[in-house]
Amino acid sequence: QVQLVESGGGLVQAGGSLRLSCAASRSFFSINAMGWYRQAPGNERELVAAMRSGGRTDYADFVKGRCTISRDNAKNTVYLQMNSLKPGDTAVYYCAADLVSGANMVRYWGQGIQVTVSS
Repeated sequence: QVQLVESGGGLVQAGGSLRLSCAASRSFFSINAMGWYRQAPGNERELVAAMRSGGRTDYADFVKGRCTISRDNAKNTVYLQMNSLKPGDTAVYYCAADLVSGANMVRYWGQGIQVTVSS
């Protein structure tokens, strides 16, 4: 298992920046992938950015060029730097970690953190 704790959300004006942090309770070397997802009211949860164990990153089209996912292995922390924020980025952002459990891959979620972008 892994516990994930997000921080860094809040209220920001359109065009501003935020950096979200997700602290994991275990080393990244035992985690297959880390990611950030978001869910706005009435919408399904969607992928924002992910980092695989080999360092490969994936971004949703709606954040390409505006967001960067990174990690600090020493701190077991993954970050999501978000720039040029838009009101449409308003959502609860969730950190996720994928771990192998036997023959299965299990996804763990953080509690979520609110990001609100005002126009």
